[in-house]
Amino acid sequence: MSFFRKYGFKGIGIISKKTNKFHSTRVLIPIFEPSKIPYMPLIFASNNHHKIDEVKAILAPTGIEINGLIEIGFSKDIEETGSTFHENAAIKAKAIFEETGLDCFADDSGLEVEALKGAPGVYSARYAGQHGNHKANNLKLLEALQSQTNRKACFKTVIALIVKGELHYFEGRVDGHITESILGQKGFGYDPVFIPNGYNKTFAEMPQETKNSISHRKRALEAMLSYLVPAQNHTIM
Repeated sequence: MSFFRKYGFKGIGIISKKTNKFHSTRVLIPIFEPSKIPYMPLIFASNNHHKIDEVKAILAPTGIEINGLIEIGFSKDIEETGSTFHENAAIKAKAIFEETGLDCFADDSGLEVEALKGAPGVYSARYAGQHGNHKANNLKLLEALQSQTNRKACFKTVIALIVKGELHYFEGRVDGHITESILGQKGFGYDPVFIPNGYNKTFAEMPQETKNSISHRKRALEAMLSYLVPAQNHTIM
């Protein structure tokens, strides 16, 4: 189904191209002050509940409303066929914008390990073969680094934002190193094997609030906010 925006005094709804009927929708009604936060609410082009929860937690202090794909009833898989984080983020954002016509953003994130020439990179989620098998991915990474003394790595996030039909990119990065074993139960992905510089715990051992305060995704979101509302300071506490 294709969707088009409809604006009214009480919020936003959608018109079905097939039935030509207007349907109100609770999740798309803005509850912010429009003069301070334009383009909202924003659709986050992800069905990954870990990412959605993390982004909502990071943006909570700003008052910005985020809706994931599940919340707007979009359940299709978007194939990530790009060879870079920028390409994959753009593929997802464009797919949702073309389907809904709504302002949206997508991210592509991954781990780059210096000794592995940037791997796993864009293949981070499926490094061991099966997409999203975090334990297998971590074990394969530790095995690949077994004889390496250089364990430097970084997490990267690239956000592709589409507002008013225009595409913009924002980046975030956090540097650190890979541990020699899996440590911690929190987080997801490579969090149990990554220690950020300046800390002695993995992301998976930290309270979520601490991780969110220094993460690559937070830094990319801050850059996006600086574009959306340039007159304000966007260091998210």
